[in-house]
Amino acid sequence: IGKAGNPDIMDGVHVVIGPSTDVIAGEGKILTAGAIDTHVHFLSEIEMMEALATGTTTVAGGGTGPTEGSKATTVTPGAWSLRMMHRALDHIPLNVLLLGKGSTVSHEAMRQEALAGAGGFKVHEDWGAT
Repeated sequence: IGKAGNPDIMDGVHVVIGPSTDVIAGEGKILTAGAIDTHVHFLSEIEMMEALATGTTTVAGGGTGPTEGSKATTVTPGAWSLRMMHRALDHIPLNVLLLGKGSTVSHEAMRQEALAGAGGFKVHEDWGAT
């Protein structure tokens, strides 16, 4: 990452420690600034709590709980499911990006998913992509 310190009194500083910086004692720990998991099957709230406990700050993927579709791929099917998943995850302090199901030729279906909160669309071979 670079050398941390005060550039007023040290040479070669890349990460400035100043009045808005808090220092954490890192002895015996593995510290990360916050991991991003971009392949999440949203099967259970327990997974989100585990993500928080391990330093993950952002999750991206899809699903609607322990359904066969959610186990198979990381997409959230349809506008209603996207709205319900956003409501279900709203109390968890994670950045969440839900992927809508993009394997359609219907512009209206994708528009509805986007308006319901899809952060992107996944085209997956399990759902008709070739």
